[in-house]
Amino acid sequence: MTKRISLVAVILAVIAAVFLAGCASKKQTDDQNKQAAEPQNKDIILATTTSTQDTGLLDELIPMFQEQTGYVVKPVAVGTGQALTMGEEGNADVLLVHAPAAEKPLVDSGVAINYELVMHNDFVLLGPPGDPAGVKGNSDINAVFKQIAEKGALFISRGDDSGTNKKELDVWKDTGIDPKGQPWYQETGQGMGASITVANEKQAYILSDRGTYLAHAKNIDLVIVSEGAELLKNIYHVMVVNPEKFPKVNVEGAKAFDEFLINKDTQQFIKDFGVDKYGQPLFFPDRLEG
Repeated sequence: MTKRISLVAVILAVIAAVFLAGCASKKQTDDQNKQAAEPQNKDIILATTTSTQDTGLLDELIPMFQEQTGYVVKPVAVGTGQALTMGEEGNADVLLVHAPAAEKPLVDSGVAINYELVMHNDFVLLGPPGDPAGVKGNSDINAVFKQIAEKGALFISRGDDSGTNKKELDVWKDTGIDPKGQPWYQETGQGMGASITVANEKQAYILSDRGTYLAHAKNIDLVIVSEGAELLKNIYHVMVVNPEKFPKVNVEGAKAFDEFLINKDTQQFIKDFGVDKYGQPLFFPDRLEG
């Protein structure tokens, strides 16, 4: 009997040792896989426009991306012109911007790669409820700008070389009017949200992207006075800064963020973003089928 008990004890000990060894091996494998999955260079510098921040979209997308990938996104929200300059100088890894005509030279020169369409919304002209220029309801944005100039109604410009500022200047150019230096034309040199606040305080007209307007609408008196012109479509692209031009670029992280933005799940999130709060989306995804 004693021999039988001893034999059973030996067998149980062997089984336990094998089990523990298997667990240790599995843990080691899991640790190795986790280490392999984690990016070696975690930090990504994202140069983007203030509208993606002012609307709250980045506050939602960045945590989603970080949780999925292990990367850490460091956003720099500036005017599109400044964001493009950061890319040209190799001071960012990935760009999310909305001035296609200004973006094209970076792509053509090879500074930017993996150039992808992400989403769009539109620009709207905001103005005081009293509408001193008498333009409310006119969708002909060129005629609206001309009338504002003729009436000498106060107009606030961002004046910061942002995508919105570029679009505003395109409209002025189409009208043949140079507003610079006119007493009714004032530049803030600030982002969209801050500029809307200034326009609201001065009861002036201002061109805004629709998303930022909706995010601020409950806190201001300004209303949409002109919308719907084809010229006012606002298109966003993402692009990766070329590591062949700037070796320090975190190209793996930049490409991961690029792919994340055009992923169908992210695109669906963009489609739904803002609907529950504002009754309409702030952006329209351009990579969803159907």
